[in-house]
Formats: sequence, structure tokens, C-alpha cells
Amino acid sequence: MSPAQNVGEQPASTADWLAVAAGTLGAMMAMLDISIVNSALPIIQGEIGASGTEGTWIATSFIVAEIVIIPLAGWLQRLFGLRNFLLISTIGFIAFSMVCGMAQTLTVMIAGRIGQGVTGGALIPTAMTIIATRLPRYQQPVGNSLFGATAILGPIMGPVLGGWLTENISWHYAFFLNLPVGIALLILLLVALPHERPRFDLIGEADWLGVFGLILGLGGLTVVLEEGEREQWFESSTIIWLAITAAVGFALLFAGQRLAKRPVIRLRLLLDRQFGAVFVMAMMVGVVIYGTSYVIPQFLTLIAQYNALQSGKIVLLSGIPMVLMMPFMPWAIRNVPIHAAVLLGLTLLIISAYLETGLTASSQGSDFVDSQLIRGVGTICVMMYLNQAAIRSVPMSLASDAAGLYNAARNLGGSLALAGIAIVQDQRLWLHSRRMEEGLRANSLDVQNYVDMQAQALGSQEAAYRVIEQNIHTQALTMTFTDLFWILIVGILCTAPLVFFLRPLPQSAAPVAAH
Repeated sequence: MSPAQNVGEQPASTADWLAVAAGTLGAMMAMLDISIVNSALPIIQGEIGASGTEGTWIATSFIVAEIVIIPLAGWLQRLFGLRNFLLISTIGFIAFSMVCGMAQTLTVMIAGRIGQGVTGGALIPTAMTIIATRLPRYQQPVGNSLFGATAILGPIMGPVLGGWLTENISWHYAFFLNLPVGIALLILLLVALPHERPRFDLIGEADWLGVFGLILGLGGLTVVLEEGEREQWFESSTIIWLAITAAVGFALLFAGQRLAKRPVIRLRLLLDRQFGAVFVMAMMVGVVIYGTSYVIPQFLTLIAQYNALQSGKIVLLSGIPMVLMMPFMPWAIRNVPIHAAVLLGLTLLIISAYLETGLTASSQGSDFVDSQLIRGVGTICVMMYLNQAAIRSVPMSLASDAAGLYNAARNLGGSLALAGIAIVQDQRLWLHSRRMEEGLRANSLDVQNYVDMQAQALGSQEAAYRVIEQNIHTQALTMTFTDLFWILIVGILCTAPLVFFLRPLPQSAAPVAAH
């Protein structure tokens, strides 16, 4: 018997591991589709006749739908039964992927992406539920390592895979790829999961205030965060109405917490010191994963003139430590204290961001290699332990609620990151540009000599002024990107003290009982 095995605790069967594999494959498929279209977005926009602003909804609609459905997954799972719910979600995800792949208009594409987000988002938290309910406690670190791999690798593999498919085959296959993967998932679900009778009686007992509140609140908030900067925030009537919608939604959600016998999501779980700390740190991890996977390609594209596939490969570097460390993580979870591991991970995330504060306008992809590898180690240290802590924070009966909140936190962190990046880029780019322009005095001999030299080389003063303007923009943009990494450092530092709210995980001993 394993030293970490409880007396009377049976090891997981083949069917249990097949169920874990099914949950992990479904989560990976959904995570991948969050970012797989990012590389192909300009080409997709051109083929379906969408402007740049309209095209952003191809990505935004998926994220909004996913964030809304993830916390509802626990209730829907109880309503339909786990296998039925996953079968419905998988079939729906395949169908909506085909709709996206064959879309000829923006309306059809957005409808397909919303459907993908709803059905794919349902697949993510159920993976954690399967791990919590099908594996004995001493084998859960293995399952959590597999799930953690999907959560980290999915968003960073998406741009690379999407870029490769777009350049070598067609953007349509970024969606058609889900057909063979989805069929394999359906087979696993039918083989590994037992049939459960639906509990349609729960419809009458449902917390409908909470359901509608969650949809309005999270949906409205996510759109406000995603589109606020583009729409000039509260100068836009659309943003004002969406903010009001979100506020009404959250009011309904909190009313459901007080009035419903069984709320649609258990926000009371956030009052547990460990789960509350895990929730906030998961948001921070979402900021790191989604923020850096957006900022680094932006820098390489705008400053270093990389194409989508080249920049995607740099982002993928952070996944190398994941692949190398994953076999050792179950042992580490059982033997390395959670406080030491998570603090180490956060420290490595800070170091990786600090290395990127030294970027210059001549920086290339090679300048991100060390920071990306360090970031990969730090992310896996934090994520693996947070996955385990989230499951151990609650009784098994509330595992699906905890999984929904935990995964929603990570995705919400990603939305906050993208919104924050848009705000900082706009404000700091303007500030740095104005300061450099103010430093170039028209009556300065050095400035006049430089303009004359450029004019002679380029043939006219107008060309010289354009070069100067481009140089100012490039330098200001570079400084803006370094500002973003400094902000990331501050955010991680603010989150770090929450580590001390985590309860120790068992080390080479019988796991703690559910509580």
C-alpha cells in the first residue's frame, strides 16, 4: 500500500482513469479554442468581410460565453447527470465548431463562437469534478497534474497551432480539428462514465435569480472589460447600459444567495480562507497566462516584425517546463510543502517579468527565452498546488461548485488582464510619446543637425520627420510594454501574502479527510 493511501481506500480502476482522460481531453479542447483563432484573426476577418473592431468579437464572444457557463456547470451536471451533460456539451461543441469552420459571414461566425464558448466552457470544470469524485485522495495529484497541463498548455499552444494551420492548410481547420478530437472524446465518455438519471425535478427548485443574475452579471462585466477601452468607456451609451446590466445581474445573484435553498453557485465557498485565497491567486495566474500570451506576441509583431507563427513559438517556450516537470508533480505535491512551492512559483513569475523590463527596441525573440522558461516553471509550481488546494478546500459534494468558481476565476483574470493591457497601452503610449516629443527642442542644434542628416539620406525633410515620428512611436511602445511587465510584478507581489492562508497539504501521509 502506498504510504499516502488511506486504509480501505481502493486505487482508481481503469474506467476511473479513462474518465479522467476524457475530462482532461475535453478541457484541453476547450482551452485550446480560446486562443487558436488569434493567429488567424486578420485572415478570417478578411474572408468574412469584418472590420478590425468587428473581428475582435470572434474572440470576445467565446470568452464571454465561457465565463458565464463555467460557474453554472455544477448545477447543469446535477440536472442532467455527468455523462449526459458531457455528451451534450461535446456534441454541441463539435457542431458549433463546424459552424465556425464553414462560416461565410460575421454573424454566423459569432453565433458559432458563442455556441463553442457555452459548450466548451462546460467541459472545463467537469474535468476537476471527475478528478475529485473518481480518484482516491492519494491519486488526485496525478489527475490534478494532467488537468493543470491542459490549463497551462491550452492557451499557449493555441496561437502556434492556429498559426501553423493557417499558413500551411487553411484557417478553417483550426475549427475542423475539433471533429476527430470530439469523436475520440465521445467514445471515452461512453466507455468510462456510467449513466445517471437526469434530475429534472431540480428545474423547479432552481435558483433562477442566481442563474439569470450570473448570466447578466458576468456576461455584462466581461463585455465591459473587453470592449471598454475601444468604446471610450462611459462615453459610450453601450458601455453604460452593459455596466447597468452587470450591476443588476450581480444584485440578482446575491439575492439568490440569500433566498434560494441551494444557490446556483456557492459564493459562500469564498469565505473559506483557503478557497478564497485560491480564488484570488487563480485570478492572478489567469492574468499571467493570458496577459503574457497576448503582450509577448504583440511586442514581437509590432517591434521585432515577427509573424504570428514565429511569435507563437516564443510563447510556447513556457510550456517546455510543463512537459518536463509534469511526471514529477504528483510526487512534489505529496512531499513539498504548499507554502514553499507556491512562494517559489510566485517568485519565479516575478523574476521572469523583471527580466522583461529590460526590453529595448532592438530586442528579438531570443531575449524572451530565459524569461519564458522561468515563467513556465513558476506557473506550473503555482497551478498544480492551487488545483489540489481548491479540491481539498471543500467537501466532495461541493466539488463541482468549487471547480466552477476556480476555473471562472482564472478566465476572469484573463479578461481583467486584456482590459488592463488595453488601458495601459493607450495611456502610457500617449504619455511616453509626448515626453519624448517635448524633449526634442526645435531650436536645438543637435536636433536640427539630425533632421538635416536624415533629410539628406532620405531625400526630403518630410521623409526625415516621418522617420523621427516612427522612432518615437517605437521607443514609446517599447517603454509601454516594459510598464506592463512592471505592473505584472506589482500584481504578483500583492497576491503573494495570500499563500499564508493556505492549509498544508499532507506530505507522505494519509490525505486529509473531506470536510
